[in-house]
Amino acid sequence: MSKDKTILRALAGETLPTPPIWMMRQAGRYLPEYKATRAQAGDFLSLCYNPELAAEVTFQPIRRYGFDAAILFADILLVPQALGADLWFVTGEGPRLSTITTQAEVDALKPVEAIHDTLNPIYETVKILSNGLPDDTTLIGFAGAPWTVATYMVAGRGTPDQGPAHALKDENRAVFEALLERITDATVLYLSEQIKAGAEVVKIFDSWAGSLQGSDFVDYSLNPMQRITSEIKAMHPDTPIIAFPRGAGERFEGAHAAIGADCVALDDGVTAEWAAEHVQKDGCVQGNLASSHMVTGGDALVSETRRIVKAFSKGPHIFNLGHGITPDADPENVQLMIDTVRGG
Repeated sequence: MSKDKTILRALAGETLPTPPIWMMRQAGRYLPEYKATRAQAGDFLSLCYNPELAAEVTFQPIRRYGFDAAILFADILLVPQALGADLWFVTGEGPRLSTITTQAEVDALKPVEAIHDTLNPIYETVKILSNGLPDDTTLIGFAGAPWTVATYMVAGRGTPDQGPAHALKDENRAVFEALLERITDATVLYLSEQIKAGAEVVKIFDSWAGSLQGSDFVDYSLNPMQRITSEIKAMHPDTPIIAFPRGAGERFEGAHAAIGADCVALDDGVTAEWAAEHVQKDGCVQGNLASSHMVTGGDALVSETRRIVKAFSKGPHIFNLGHGITPDADPENVQLMIDTVRGG
């Protein structure tokens, strides 16, 4: 691992004259080369579990754009599948899983040590990437945070309000917490294996953190991420960790300390100016351009990109979107964003 990589320097707390840049879901459906490779794989899960093809789609945006980091191509729901949940994808509708709502169903999940039987192809992808990326490109591994993964396992699908998970949490907290603990234990092992295979940074995505209110936000978003972070740091003390409690709003303040993360990723629900004052003071921040600018482009994209770069210019910052790029994005707008960040 080269400590000179710009992402690693920012994560170590260095303020750089030009922020390093990568993009959530940068390997994805907005790129024609991705669509071609996915067609070759046959379906989404087959792509995830084919190390050569998963590595290829991870390399594609690096070749096209020269991002400062590549993020492993996988999916947060591979962990539930590795724990024994049935997982399939419905075209145009997204993932479906067998539901976990009772203690018996939690008990029927596989032991966490068994996840590697399913996830070994993912580690192979990481090894290919580690050996094949340019010397100045950082490799990021990732996993879903326990709360977000649990919302899918309880509901069996994505839901607009995470209602089924909230209902289980409120009606049978013991079952809910047992499921959360199983996911947390598995996630520690999963991220550790990614690091062993060559991931230089790992990111924890809590995509539905914002739906938790009051003490539940601390108990079920921040605390599980903190436990993952502390256990990963104990095993891999030199590996930086990015945490993304999406939708946290004003609760982004203090998240560095609450989670123990080296960097807090920000969505576009807070302004860069507010985050520079309240969040960046505690360490590196990542974000927070609205992904809609990748669709609309133009002067608004340029001015908003410049505004964010300026707002975060006095501290460590990794430029990114506030959420993943969408399939209807224009690849030329991605290049415009990069040119604006790097060229001023």
